[in-house]
Amino acid sequence: MINYHYETEFQLKDEQSFSDWISRVISDEECSEGEINYIFCDDDYLLKINQDYLNHDTYTDIISFDYSVGKTLQGDVFISVERVKENSGKFNTDFDKELQRVMVHGILHYCGYKDKDSEDQKIMRSKEDHYISLMG
Repeated sequence: MINYHYETEFQLKDEQSFSDWISRVISDEECSEGEINYIFCDDDYLLKINQDYLNHDTYTDIISFDYSVGKTLQGDVFISVERVKENSGKFNTDFDKELQRVMVHGILHYCGYKDKDSEDQKIMRSKEDHYISLMG
């Protein structure tokens, strides 16, 4: 089950279409869907999580906590809407596409994809692009 929580004014326009899309990503990656929570927040909210749980004192667009068991994906995906908006301008892309990128990025981490080195980053970006194209 995919749940959405809002710690900011932002709201997804059509939660069901996002849920259907994320469910398809999970299925296409040959995993099963457990409980996945998306928490949309602002920079300060996510900075505090970054400081308290990861000992990082930096802003970021996404932090995901993976509680998956085997191939059953479960976790909490925190997304800074402010950071996504800023990054969409920085990377000259549409806000909705950048939002989709971070949403699927968290799921791909749960599926086992990494992004620490350049080769892993290429694979991750390719997967993100593929799944974003399915969202339309």
